[in-house]
Amino acid sequence: MENDFIVDTTHGKIRGYSRRGVIKFKGIPYAAPPVGNLRFKPPAPIEPWNSVLDTTEYSPVSIQPPSTLEFGEPMPQSEAECLTLNIYTQRLDNGKRPVMFWIHGGGFITGSAVIYDGARLVLRGDVVVVSINYRLGYLGFFYMPDMPDTTANVGLLDMIAALEWVKENISKFGGDPNNITIFGESAGSVAIASLLAMPSAKGLFHRAILQSGAANKYGFNPVSAIKVYEELIQELGIEKGDIKALRKVPAEKFIAPPIDRTGFRARGLRVGPVVDKKTLPDHPLNAISEGYAKHIDIFIGSNLDENKLFLMQNPKALELTEDRLYKTANEIMRMTKQKESKAKELIDGYRELRKTPRDIVDAILADYTFRIPSIRLAEEQSKYQKNVYMYLLTWQSPLGGGKYGAMHTLDLPFVFNILPDRDVGTFPRKTEETQRLSEQMMDAWIAFARSGNPNHENIPDLPPYNKENRATILFDNEITIKQDPYGNERVLWDGIF
Repeated sequence: MENDFIVDTTHGKIRGYSRRGVIKFKGIPYAAPPVGNLRFKPPAPIEPWNSVLDTTEYSPVSIQPPSTLEFGEPMPQSEAECLTLNIYTQRLDNGKRPVMFWIHGGGFITGSAVIYDGARLVLRGDVVVVSINYRLGYLGFFYMPDMPDTTANVGLLDMIAALEWVKENISKFGGDPNNITIFGESAGSVAIASLLAMPSAKGLFHRAILQSGAANKYGFNPVSAIKVYEELIQELGIEKGDIKALRKVPAEKFIAPPIDRTGFRARGLRVGPVVDKKTLPDHPLNAISEGYAKHIDIFIGSNLDENKLFLMQNPKALELTEDRLYKTANEIMRMTKQKESKAKELIDGYRELRKTPRDIVDAILADYTFRIPSIRLAEEQSKYQKNVYMYLLTWQSPLGGGKYGAMHTLDLPFVFNILPDRDVGTFPRKTEETQRLSEQMMDAWIAFARSGNPNHENIPDLPPYNKENRATILFDNEITIKQDPYGNERVLWDGIF
């Protein structure tokens, strides 16, 4: 390990190190500590430093509850030290390499940039990878319009501050500030859909890869967000409008509870982006449908069996009755203001390919939460932008004897080539099969970051996606291109959202 790689950034000099051909800078602060009077405010500029700042270790991560989906030793947490980013590059020159800016998932409640080391992407495609931490839970996504001196969606504004830092500094790390691709998974992907519609994010990125998350028509609801706010301040014993008292509450009191996804929650996430008058003035899907992000290339998709991941949190949920199947479908119909007869139509449509009530519920919830919102975003963006591409990960994980299929998060070990020598959590072990698929997916992600087109020599030619030609690449042992895969299930959602 060499530790003499020093870069002079806009705020001061930082020291990184090289390991196995990749130069790494970790825990670079991109904004001031969001504490005291800066809590619930947009990220403020960080004060410059005079000495060389050591950036060879990861910083603490955002305040959060334990996650059943993370593995490894828990990272230290800090409200004050969490607004940091990490950079991975091969050379500190003016090579103008494509920049891939990673936004982690975790339901806006958990997660960090630590797991997703960008080294293998860097070595595979000669790109520069940036990963970030941002405020989570109530500290990052608390909507309280009657509280003075506060701002909504500060977690999203953290991402924008990090993008601004990258725009100003990335050329010193061998990256091209005029070729930045943001990519993220789950909540990170929903965040990207939000950034596509945010005025303050304009011009900060050029392409976007959305993995398992988009802009659900029934999300971003300020009414639901206000209810969450009112519940919490009542629990804390704080009166409306008393921002001074709220800023004195210990950070640990703002840890949002983990999400139970084993059933259908009509209001979705407890915290997350919300439409407000200033930071996110319109629902992302509306903004995109009106051409607000027309200059952005899009590569978007999901995993076939997204919902099956959440069964790990409740083994009893593996068994599901026909009654519960109808109850879940009816809850969705009520939430989307449909007649109950539509629930039967939905179930009957899914029954053509699905064997059990559990399989049908999982497919319906996966489509409602992930696949159909991704399709809707691609449909709207394709009206203005020719570089819109769709994928579907269908490779089946062997975990638990195969009962989890192509579950949520399964794309991550392939995109980052994190394939351990044994199965670890949801990460499959390295075999000839998994390594080949990982390389094919990495190359697609890198090609898209380079040119706005994911095609490369080791996959079939993927045409752009639009309503007339719903070309989709299926990532599996054998990679194929299909027109409108699972189209009979897709059309069931027409008229619902």
